[in-house]
Parts: sequence; C-alpha cells; structure tokens
Amino acid sequence: MAAPIFWRDKRFLFGLEGTYGVDPGPTGAANAILGMDVTLKPMEGQDQERDLEQPGMSANGTIPTDLHAAISFTVDLSASGAAGTAPAWGPLLRACGVAETITAATSVAYTPISEGFESGTFHLAIGGTRYVILGARGKAEFDLSAQATPKIKFEFTGLFTIPTEVAPPVVDLSSWTEPTIVSHKNTPVFTIDATPFVMKSAKLALGNKVEPRFLVGSDRVLITDKSELFETTVEAQPLTAFDPFTMALNMEKVPVQLVHGTTAGRIATLDLATAQMQRPNISQSQNIKEWPLRLIPRAASLNDQWSLTLT
Repeated sequence: MAAPIFWRDKRFLFGLEGTYGVDPGPTGAANAILGMDVTLKPMEGQDQERDLEQPGMSANGTIPTDLHAAISFTVDLSASGAAGTAPAWGPLLRACGVAETITAATSVAYTPISEGFESGTFHLAIGGTRYVILGARGKAEFDLSAQATPKIKFEFTGLFTIPTEVAPPVVDLSSWTEPTIVSHKNTPVFTIDATPFVMKSAKLALGNKVEPRFLVGSDRVLITDKSELFETTVEAQPLTAFDPFTMALNMEKVPVQLVHGTTAGRIATLDLATAQMQRPNISQSQNIKEWPLRLIPRAASLNDQWSLTLT
C-alpha cells in the first residue's frame, strides 16, 4: 500500500504566459509562491445527463463538460525590501487585471486596467502529483486589519489539464519578505477625505468578474467586468468633524489613503482618489462606537479608481 500524501507537502509555482494557455514553464528557482490557506478544485465543470430512453430503470451516466480548475490562496502583502524592485506576488496581481509600473530604484505601482489582461500558469505539486492550471485569471482582495499581517487573497480560474506524477521541484522562497503587522506603529496613515481615523480593518476587493468561456474555436477564461468595493471599520467621530451620513446622501466622492510601513523599500500606499461614500452603519466593540463604512472607488478618468504604490 502506498504511503499517505501529506497536504502540507506542496510546491507552488506561477508564471505569466507569453501566449494565452501556453505553459511558460515556471521554475522553483524563479517562480515559487509562499502561500497560505490553499484550496484547489482541480476539475470543476458540469455533468451532462444522458437522459436516454431505454428499457428498465437505471442511471444513464453523464458526460463531463465545461471543465476548468480553480485555486484560491492568500499571500502576505509585503514589499520587496528594495524600492523599485517588484514584490514576489507581482505576477499574481498582474493576472488579476492589474498593470505593474516600475520606476527604477524608486517605486513599483499597481493600477487597474480594462483591456490587455495577462494570464498565467500554475504548477501545484502535492507530494509527487502535479496539477497544472493554464490560462489562469483571477480576482484579488487587499486585507489590512489591525494587529494582523496585511494580506492579499486570490481566487483564480483556469483551464483544466490532467494531473501527472512527476518529481517535485526544489523551490527558492527567498524573494518573499517577512510582513509587519498593521498597527499604530507600522501603519502611520489612514485618512478619509483627509480626516485621520482610528482604523480597525480595511479591505479593497478588486471585484473582477472572471468567467470561463468554452466555445468552438476557443477555450478561454476571461475577465469580463469589474466592480471594486472598499470596506473599513473605524472609530466614530462627532458629525461636526466627519459626517458620513450627509456624504452618502449627497453621493460625495472623497479620497482615501492608507500607508503601511515606515522603512524605505517596505512602504505600501493604497490610494482611492475618488471613492463614493455609501450608507454608513453603526456598531460597537469594547464599548466603543464604530462606523462600518463602504465606499465605491470611482474612476475620475480611465483606470484611476485605485492604486497601490510600493516605495
């Protein structure tokens, strides 16, 4: 009897594709992912019923259709440690409809795009079994909650391939840097409409609509739309200082900025230039009045609804 295969025995690779659906051959030395909470659905799809009319009573069997694969996981949102050097998670974000702009020795900026979406290939080895997902595109969410490490949560969909037994690669994870927790010390700026807040949590969902499209002549996974959403919970203030109710009523669009990190090469700045305030709510924690707020990042001009800049 074969020995058990341990779930934690994973080697996880990702490479951007030059041609859609063509495996670029990611390597353990250059393309390894340091992830957590990995969930793999290797053979998603439908089972088409046969509905055959024949004598007797029995199942007719099914035909698998619409075959694709899905994978979700989380990585640390931490900069590379050197200004102008892209982080290890950069290729993953690029496959979520995001452009990467590098200014040498200065910054790496991520902004949304509406066309020319990149795609990538995953290799996930669990024990000696390798699962390959081609043509993958995904959705992402930035999560910065107090007293926790900042994270990016990814969900990818790609083309199905038959798993194979191969020798697992040797991986180099040195490009993945240690994160720092979101805190008063490490997160010096959080403002809405230039008003500082005591912030409990902040999340930006990129809101990609990712859809498999399998037709004659083309099997693709497409990003067909986007609808970003920013959610935060903050300590409430007097309405004379900040009035989210009037803002929501008037559909006001305000800037939001969050800066995490204080050391050059390790600073991440999230900007929403024109975010529309939605109806606020009220909650409490530790007997402190809080506001759960939702804002919609709106584009003042094409593709400027949010940016993430590493410096």
